[in-house]
Amino acid sequence: MRQQPISPDSRIYNSRILDNYVKLLKLRYPFVGISELLSSVGIGQHQISDPAHWFTQDEVDLFYEKVRKVTGNPEIAREAGRYTISPDAMGTAKQALLYLAGPVKVYELIDKWMPKFTRAGITQSRPISTNKVEITASPFPGVNEKPFQCENRIGYFEAIPMAFGHHATNVDHPECIHSGGSVCRYIVYWEERLKSSAWKRFRNAAAAVMLLLCILGIFVDPAFALQTLLPFSLALVFALSIYVKALEKRELLSAIDHFRENLETQQEKIASNYNSALVINEIGLAISRQTNESDMLSNVVKILQSRLDYDRGMILLANESKSDLTFRAGFGYTDEHLNYLKAANFHLNPKSKGVFVRAYYDKKPFLVNSVTDIAGSISARSLAFAKHMGTQSFICCPIVYEEESLGILAVDNVKSKRPLLESDQLLLMGIAPEIGVSLHNQYLTNARKQQFYSILKTLAASIDARDFLTAGHSEKVTEYSLGICEELGLSEEECEVIRVAALLHDYGKIGIADAILKKEGDLTPEEYETIKTHAQKTRDILLQIDFDGIYRNVPAIAGAHHERYDGSGYPDGLLGEEIPLGARIIAVADFVEAITAKRHYREPMSDASAIELLKAQRNRHFDSEVIDAFLRHTLKKSR
Repeated sequence: MRQQPISPDSRIYNSRILDNYVKLLKLRYPFVGISELLSSVGIGQHQISDPAHWFTQDEVDLFYEKVRKVTGNPEIAREAGRYTISPDAMGTAKQALLYLAGPVKVYELIDKWMPKFTRAGITQSRPISTNKVEITASPFPGVNEKPFQCENRIGYFEAIPMAFGHHATNVDHPECIHSGGSVCRYIVYWEERLKSSAWKRFRNAAAAVMLLLCILGIFVDPAFALQTLLPFSLALVFALSIYVKALEKRELLSAIDHFRENLETQQEKIASNYNSALVINEIGLAISRQTNESDMLSNVVKILQSRLDYDRGMILLANESKSDLTFRAGFGYTDEHLNYLKAANFHLNPKSKGVFVRAYYDKKPFLVNSVTDIAGSISARSLAFAKHMGTQSFICCPIVYEEESLGILAVDNVKSKRPLLESDQLLLMGIAPEIGVSLHNQYLTNARKQQFYSILKTLAASIDARDFLTAGHSEKVTEYSLGICEELGLSEEECEVIRVAALLHDYGKIGIADAILKKEGDLTPEEYETIKTHAQKTRDILLQIDFDGIYRNVPAIAGAHHERYDGSGYPDGLLGEEIPLGARIIAVADFVEAITAKRHYREPMSDASAIELLKAQRNRHFDSEVIDAFLRHTLKKSR
């Protein structure tokens, strides 16, 4: 044992230990996001993949706690230990080579193997019999291993004999450093499955006994010993040897079949995982293209319906107050059931026994193949719901994002009667986080939009508020502009850009003195020229804002709302379609709102007079198509 204690920040655990956990999660817990998990504990994928990288005790502890939490499996360390010896982790070829050595030999090699995985202490093994070994793990001074690492070793030790086809292994743990012991001591024993070993020992013993009898017989009755006893002994040993060889051959063939089955199982798992990955990837791509929650959920259920073998499926999401789960999207339901689902609310009472509510709060999936079997453990309301929907078997998975439940994904079969399997549950648990991430992104996007709009409204109001007569002007212009956009059939993105430009179209007036803006009576030519500068000022101010994406044309549109279709407008004298369409729309909306509202220098014009004046400006001041769109909008509103 080392003389110098190991410091707490020493790197003593090889990356291959954590890599086995990661491989296990990918295989059996595909709903766990590996990238998110590693990121949350400050570990890079490149560190896990590098066999030359080592981790500290604190890093391993943090990693394990996160894995235990996301899987919900308190025995995940022991499962990871067993997984280390599986064909999935080692590969079938390596496991076949180990098979030739035998379990006792593998335990003897632990002394040499362990230093490649851990520098935390010394592990030694001692064979007790052909099916029993003693193993001790002695930590170095300063090492502070945790109980889960002891469980991990137990899983590893008990998996070795089972990898050779022996019956279940027993692991006694009479001494443990976590219970006051100086070392961790394990006694591993198993029931041998191989008959050839027992018969080989019997043959060897029989050969020794018969040889002894022959030697004694020579002294008593040489003729009998040489003519009868010796040939019989040789025949017996030869027959036993043939039988042992036959058993060995049979066992070898059985081992080959065992490994072939393992290989086929692996191939089936790979195919299943590949299909699952394709579905999850397809869902990820589909929902990433959506800009609103409704379209995203609709696309998810379409993919579930077309790609997966379920009769029905639905997504329930928590409402804003987190008081109820409500139906948001589904497939495979009759109109009657669909109306029932839309009207139903699942109250998020933490004490509820409803399966959906329990999945939401416990953040774990439920697979039920017979509602009758759980009738006594669920609420009467849930039982009545299942009966009304004709549900017999179902899976429900929580939709979770960073430990926060957002809703439920549920599927069932009512026509095909295909039993639901654990692989179905794992697949859905892989899909649910994708939905969770997309929902979270939608929430963030909506929050940003609301924040963006509130800022825009505040900016617009700050200009309008300078004069009580112009209060609400920008919002009214925006309302008219969006009505025109609707009549012109513009896209959602085009409407959004025009909305922003309309709200800010007069922002340049911030640079105009109140004496001019609020002047009663006619403006002087100089004052009018000053007023006209607000369009250029609007564009200049908005260009200083980092508008990107669809909003990059906002400054140009807002700054051109006083351009005229015949080229006589300002600030640039643009002609016809040189003027951005958004600016042509805002120009009409601005004109109508201004002449129908009271100003310091005049009384408001009637709607009828305003419309006549607007019509008179076709293709002079305004675009005739935009005028017609406004008139259609006005007509619809008046009905």
